[in-house]
Amino acid sequence: MLHGYGGNSKWQFIHQVSDLSKSFNLFIPDLVFFGKSYSKNTDRSVEFQARSIVGGLKRLGCGDGDLSVYSISYGGFVAYRIAKIWPEMIEKLVIVSSGVGFTQQQKMTEMKKHGGDVSEILVPSNPRDLRLLVRVSMNTGIRFIDWVPDFILSQFIAVMYETNRQELVDLAKNLLEREEEPEFFAISQKTLIVWGDKDNVFPLEHGRRLHRHLPNSSLEVLKEIGHGVNIEAPTTLNNLIISFVLGAP
Repeated sequence: MLHGYGGNSKWQFIHQVSDLSKSFNLFIPDLVFFGKSYSKNTDRSVEFQARSIVGGLKRLGCGDGDLSVYSISYGGFVAYRIAKIWPEMIEKLVIVSSGVGFTQQQKMTEMKKHGGDVSEILVPSNPRDLRLLVRVSMNTGIRFIDWVPDFILSQFIAVMYETNRQELVDLAKNLLEREEEPEFFAISQKTLIVWGDKDNVFPLEHGRRLHRHLPNSSLEVLKEIGHGVNIEAPTTLNNLIISFVLGAP
């Protein structure tokens, strides 16, 4: 399970671990510079994240083609890169709300719609920025964020973002400023794509585009759901993942 930019793996998968652990042996790492994960390596690319995950899995004795990877948002870029470079490791892939295959211009255009630069949106430094991130990511149940006191949001920011703030900003800039290779879509794994039809980070049209480029994929669109599918519709998402992974090979 590979998380996105909205915190660490513990926070993002809080509504899913209980359900999914009944059907799978779960590996839930923090990507490098998230949570307590860190490195002295100066590489900030998606490939670096992918190598780190693959190295960890191999040290755990995994990687014989029986892995299924579930990924959301930024984690989707990492999972896709693993599937492309190490195809022998992954049997099935789940990508949720991820801009995989976006051109540099498309990525920058989507982020600019919300104002501010990438660090203000993806790596909030104050309660105002965190509220913006929540509003951009969610479509339902977001009014609560206006009622949460600033001091609580400030504590959340301190825990999630302050330790490796510059590294997180660098990761985001590397992702947004790079151009994807034209052949990037050439993966063979059976892939489930899940998207909210109200996604304001990576609009649904891009999910449909990804689906068209992957002949071995299926697309599930969730109505009235935004970018944070794992928070807004965790039960539906869990059921889709279980059915997909445990279904026909």
